Amino acid sequence: MTDTAKVNLLGLSPEKLIEFFESIGEKKFRATQVMKWIHQKGAESFEEMTDVSKKLRAKLETICEIRAPEIVSQNISTDGTRKWIIRTEGGQNNCVEAVLIPDGDRATLCVSSQVGCSLDCSFCSTGKQGFNRNLTAAEIIGQVWIAIKSFGPMDPSGPRRVTNVVMMGMGEPLMNFEPVVDAMTLMMHDNAYGLSKRRVTLSTSGVVPRIYDLVKRTDVSLAVSLHAPNNALRNELVPINKKYPIEQLLEACQHYLDNLPDKRHITIEYTMMAGVNDQEVHARELSTLLQDLECKINLIPFNPFPNSGYDKPSNNQTRRFQKILADDGYTVTVRTTRGDDIDAACGQLVGDFMDKTRRSQKYIELRQVSE
Repeated sequence: MTDTAKVNLLGLSPEKLIEFFESIGEKKFRATQVMKWIHQKGAESFEEMTDVSKKLRAKLETICEIRAPEIVSQNISTDGTRKWIIRTEGGQNNCVEAVLIPDGDRATLCVSSQVGCSLDCSFCSTGKQGFNRNLTAAEIIGQVWIAIKSFGPMDPSGPRRVTNVVMMGMGEPLMNFEPVVDAMTLMMHDNAYGLSKRRVTLSTSGVVPRIYDLVKRTDVSLAVSLHAPNNALRNELVPINKKYPIEQLLEACQHYLDNLPDKRHITIEYTMMAGVNDQEVHARELSTLLQDLECKINLIPFNPFPNSGYDKPSNNQTRRFQKILADDGYTVTVRTTRGDDIDAACGQLVGDFMDKTRRSQKYIELRQVSE
């Protein structure tokens, strides 16, 4: 068997890891041993797995590998935010970005799910770059593995280096369903990263059918990138709304909450753009729209990027918007911009990849015409 045919154990979910070991004539408890070595101790070779027999280690060395995506660079912001550019399979320029945001005892890792994004939200830098391909489960969980290992040797008995994970980097997670579910399962499994289901969050722009599928497979927390209080405006900002309008999206969100085993809320993500969706009338409309949904609202002042066509709202306008919603009884936070000096802020991730959709070229041509 050649190296190219080796099974990468890094991305196998607990169930698939058990199936693999049974398929090679081994007991299922071997899956637990190997999973702990990879995801809790950061083993990069089978030789490190001292409680696994030499015979099995030799066997695994022949047919398996532990391969994370390649780190191209790591940048650290003045505020402590870390950003990695990570090269994936499929070519020199197939890169994605992952961002770790420290906040006191918490550290939230923003993970990418696609090389680029197949959606075209008008205010997102990633969307303007187009789309290449979906990430594998190993490339997704590999971002968690890389982030934790960046602090030194992994120690399951030590303090958590990553306390929260959000599927909110490059890409629409629900458009890469199976690898994302497998990776999130590893994030929450006791023999892997052991994160609470309340600390693993999937953020979607509104792929409605997949929200119904998601609750059958997992109970992670759900965030929705809403960004507008009505269909007319959301059609402009988030084009998938034309296929799955707000009413269908909120109905799917309610279904998700209703089928969780515990009481939870949806996080509503709302990127505020000056003069576009940040007026008081929008706040009141948003309040009415969400009145029957158990949710909290996260306001995100727009993070500028070249040729976006949008501006960041003033602090006063953001506070007025927040107050209207808070006065109506909502829990409303304003996301603090982090890592903007290394282009790691929300909406700024661009990576480096070959665009199969040619969307980036189309935007360049449009800008040249307008100039």
